[in-house]
Amino acid sequence: MTAQPEQRQPYALRAGEPATMEAVRLRRLNRWPAQGLGEELADLYLESHEASVPAAYRARSRQDFLHRLTGDIRRPGFAMVIAETDHLVGGAYGFPVGSDGFWGLGFDGAVPQSIEQLTGSGGVFAITTTLVRPHPQDREVARRLQERLLSDHQASLGATLVDQDDHPTLAALRSWGWLDMGEVWRPTGPTTFRALVLPRGERTAARMEGLAHDAWTRWRG
Repeated sequence: MTAQPEQRQPYALRAGEPATMEAVRLRRLNRWPAQGLGEELADLYLESHEASVPAAYRARSRQDFLHRLTGDIRRPGFAMVIAETDHLVGGAYGFPVGSDGFWGLGFDGAVPQSIEQLTGSGGVFAITTTLVRPHPQDREVARRLQERLLSDHQASLGATLVDQDDHPTLAALRSWGWLDMGEVWRPTGPTTFRALVLPRGERTAARMEGLAHDAWTRWRG
């Protein structure tokens, strides 16, 4: 999920840019068109992270993003939804979580049985990245992108990881119904993440309710 800085400069609309959501179109892409959008997505990534990426590290940050995007595109079932007007304003992408491992990212901890069952049936979709151009309604664009991505895949459960220091994004996700399931940390990096899931449908929501009140506190990925 894209980090949203605690405080931002007021956004100024571009000439001809819509002030409301009605003009924003959502469009689904598979891996080949998504790969062709790599440079535009990298520009969007830097713009959305402008406050948190020092100028001296922007080139490296851009390359790291493109490397991660390439890796995600290669995963089975990869899909992307973009938001656009006359230019790209946002995008969200991810892939189904395979039955051979939660997140498909080398996670080796104990996964709650209810999530294991959903994963085994192909009902879990991991949203690895959500990018939105800074705008007064950027969070509404992000919410619509995620909903469309999960709906297109008829997912029973959405899943994502968020930097635990990204408090605005965590607050936004929780307000949309995402449930915080605990910490995830990886020995290869300094960042600690929060694992969140979004139940879709009454039956899945009921199965997740207990986990939300008794979340496991640490996964080791």
